[in-house]
Amino acid sequence: MGSDPGATDPGSRRIGVLISGRGSNLQALIDAIVAGTLKAQIAIVISNKADAAGLDRARTAGIETMVLDHRGFPSRDDHDATVANELRSRGVSLVCLAGFMRLVGPRLLRAFPDAILNIHPSLLPAFPGVNAQQQAIDHGVKVTGATVHIVTGELDGGPIVLQASVPVRDDDTVDRLSARILIEEHRLYPDAVQIILDRRWRLEGRRFIQPND
Repeated sequence: MGSDPGATDPGSRRIGVLISGRGSNLQALIDAIVAGTLKAQIAIVISNKADAAGLDRARTAGIETMVLDHRGFPSRDDHDATVANELRSRGVSLVCLAGFMRLVGPRLLRAFPDAILNIHPSLLPAFPGVNAQQQAIDHGVKVTGATVHIVTGELDGGPIVLQASVPVRDDDTVDRLSARILIEEHRLYPDAVQIILDRRWRLEGRRFIQPND
């Protein structure tokens, strides 16, 4: 029987999740915690949009939620500082972006150095930014995929933790390709979070290195 992802457990590693929309990767993390395959606790889910469907996923799981609408702040720096303070006040050690449609600024990066993860629907460094699936189709690549990476000041440019490939079919639409990539995203993200929390890794330049077992 898995643990309650919203319950207080001082022995577990506390993560914070930032969302802007439906939160399907948030749900993948919740499900992995409940199943016991991810040894972590989601301390809080923060959205910059009050109507984000992912907030309901978190509430259903008994996880604390908060809305910090960036439009109510005078600058990106002020918004990031507030997000960082809320995360740190809850003992968060790792921040997971799950469809968070905001660039992470210096204040948040400094608060969580090498401790912010993002998942992106391409095999980075190919097709960073928005509409990665459409970029893959337009470019005519035969393989794309999903990437979990550490967030840095470079858009989708941080060290790569895990990747999975997905074939691009000749008759693919954005929706069909996105759905297949999403299956890999849901598999990869909990695994990557566990790797980071286990702390058996190091960075060499931009290379993410795990020791051989």
